[in-house]
Amino acid sequence: MKNSISEYKVGIIGFGFIGKVHAYGYLNFPLFYDPLNFNAKITHICTSRMGTAEKGCQQIGAQVATTDYRDITENPDIDIVHICSPNNLHLDALLSAMKHNKHIYCDKPLVANADEAEQIEAALADYKSTAQMTFQLRFYPAVIRAKQLIDEGFLGQILEFRSCFLHAGSVDPQAPLKWKLSAEAGGGIIADLGSHLFDLIHYLIGNYAEIMAETQIAYPERPATDNPEKMIPVEVADNVIMLAKMQNGALGTIQATKLATGTEDEIRFEIHGTKGAIRFNGTEPHYLEIFDQTTQAAPIGGVAGWTKVATGQKYPEPAGFPGGKLQIGWIRHHMACLYNFMESVVACTPGNPGLEQGIYIQKMMDKVEQSAQTKTWVIIND
Repeated sequence: MKNSISEYKVGIIGFGFIGKVHAYGYLNFPLFYDPLNFNAKITHICTSRMGTAEKGCQQIGAQVATTDYRDITENPDIDIVHICSPNNLHLDALLSAMKHNKHIYCDKPLVANADEAEQIEAALADYKSTAQMTFQLRFYPAVIRAKQLIDEGFLGQILEFRSCFLHAGSVDPQAPLKWKLSAEAGGGIIADLGSHLFDLIHYLIGNYAEIMAETQIAYPERPATDNPEKMIPVEVADNVIMLAKMQNGALGTIQATKLATGTEDEIRFEIHGTKGAIRFNGTEPHYLEIFDQTTQAAPIGGVAGWTKVATGQKYPEPAGFPGGKLQIGWIRHHMACLYNFMESVVACTPGNPGLEQGIYIQKMMDKVEQSAQTKTWVIIND
């Protein structure tokens, strides 16, 4: 503690795209949140190659580059560990960080499979620090407002829903087999985009009861990243479509795909209830659309209909920059997710969504795979 400001040293394991997104938050917190009751500095970066770790350090002003995650997870000078590596590399770093009671910010999914999730679950009993998953879709202002409306009973009894996360990255058969399309690395659409949607619907609607899933692999082979002439078998799906029965009785669909030609990064959901409805499209993130079933519909429609609520960047204080009326950008909800984690770290409270949620979603993804393989409904346990 220094001048009532908590001080933290941060190490990031993995500094590809998502590692840079996490770093962006720390670099810009002082502008976006004022006053800021903590000071967090990234001091260590770990990647698989020393050259990329050194470059990352140069880009953001970190001091130590390493290729060994233990230089971060076992380092007594490090307070916060970020897990941003490929999915199959999460487990050992997580267990090490938990053993040394580091605060942990883990990118989704938690680990590579349900068996690994059970190892994390067993380690939770002795873990005493704060950990959070980066399920950042929860942190759009529109989603935050949707959750408030649902909890207030605006929808009444939820009857049905539909949601999708649309990309087009796998449409081209010549797209190389990067790690997110690799079974060995724990990739595939279920882990990559599906995990986000499974968490989002769980957050908004509640626990799953049963699911029925179907998956699709667009092409049996793709070029290797290091040799376009070499073809590699594709073992994980590009597209998953799922029917979901919720414990509250709602029935809906969830789709995550990288085969949606013409899309870029499109998240949508609609939730319909006895009293009203809400819907959101991530390509128009400034607005949450709501429908009030009780609104007078006469004469000639009265004032009934869908209303666009301008949620913009209306985060609560101390968020103030650049302003609530301005359109929200993609990276802003990532910052809000990370700030939520840091608030929990400073307050010494559990992270939300915590590792427990990561475990729940990991086990659910295993059930999705099971359903797709057996062509049957699968029960989701709480």
